Amino acid sequence: MEEILKKLFDSVLEGDFEGVKSNLQTALDAKLDPTVVLNDGMIAAMREVGCRFEAGDYYVPEMLIAARAMQSGMAIIKPYLQQTDRKSSGKVVIGTVKGDLHDIGKNLVALMLEGAGFEIIDLGVDVPIEEFIRVVREEKPDIVGMSALLTTTMQMMKQTIDAFEAAGLRDKVKFIIGGAPVTESYANKIGADGFSSDASRAVNVAKSLIGE
Repeated sequence: MEEILKKLFDSVLEGDFEGVKSNLQTALDAKLDPTVVLNDGMIAAMREVGCRFEAGDYYVPEMLIAARAMQSGMAIIKPYLQQTDRKSSGKVVIGTVKGDLHDIGKNLVALMLEGAGFEIIDLGVDVPIEEFIRVVREEKPDIVGMSALLTTTMQMMKQTIDAFEAAGLRDKVKFIIGGAPVTESYANKIGADGFSSDASRAVNVAKSLIGE
């Protein structure tokens, strides 16, 4: 068991798509607990990716490749997880705000959060305020993540939070914001609950907001 999980761990860490698929299938064929396979083989590897990124040993390309390799494995393991009582870390609605078409950072955050066990609802780019509100009403997530890459679209973050306040939904979700021009002081100024400068830290911020 240890050896199988170690091979899966290494495959995710190295962003080896084929290795992830074959080692994951070996683990599942060996009737290992899917939750253990996910936690010890895949999520643990993404945690190590985050540590290496923060230490300066990994950069965005390595992080993105590892996250995508992890995602390729998620497609295989999801049906097995649905048969178990695995508890999600939480539900996150994420999107790039209205007027902004940048998505690389947002996609990486979504991948890293999924790698950490969160259920992700990705609304894509150029997301209108009304869409954020509609999805939050329907899906009842724990967190809303908003991204902006332009100083001109940052203002939409404040407008979105204000709209949630007006709709009586502000106390139902936590807001995390990020993107190149976004700062912690801006997050505090507009009343966001959390800020992250990169995808790795976003996972820790999300976990802290839902009390993990």
